[in-house]
Amino acid sequence: MILHYYIAGGDFVNAGKASSDVKHILKQLDVPSRRIKRVVIALYEAEVNVVAHAREGTIEAMIEPEKIRVSVRDSGPGIGNIEEAMKAGYSTASKEVREMGFGAGMGLPNMKKNSDDLHIESVPGEGTLVRITNYLRD
Repeated sequence: MILHYYIAGGDFVNAGKASSDVKHILKQLDVPSRRIKRVVIALYEAEVNVVAHAREGTIEAMIEPEKIRVSVRDSGPGIGNIEEAMKAGYSTASKEVREMGFGAGMGLPNMKKNSDDLHIESVPGEGTLVRITNYLRD
């Protein structure tokens, strides 16, 4: 099963809809709840990063019997130093985003913590591609 979602930058009202939809589908597939939780946290963090930092983005979620592979691609400012951005508390969020309660610098660390495999490619000025793989069974 392949799912596609569009993410509009700055649209905090709809942030989390893709992760909520994926959660619902994984429940229907009888995936263990602790596995669903990890998938949803990683996907939600990626989704909110697009909303907070990029002009727009897309999500492709490929659900296979044993794993889910998610690709989140955005057209945003990119990440100049991925290693630095992976540190808890590091944030480039605007003042407005922080005032809404986002941008605490936990997005990428939470993605890593809740992914079985995380790969990030980014080109400053062009955008970022995040690939997340999570296994669905014990």
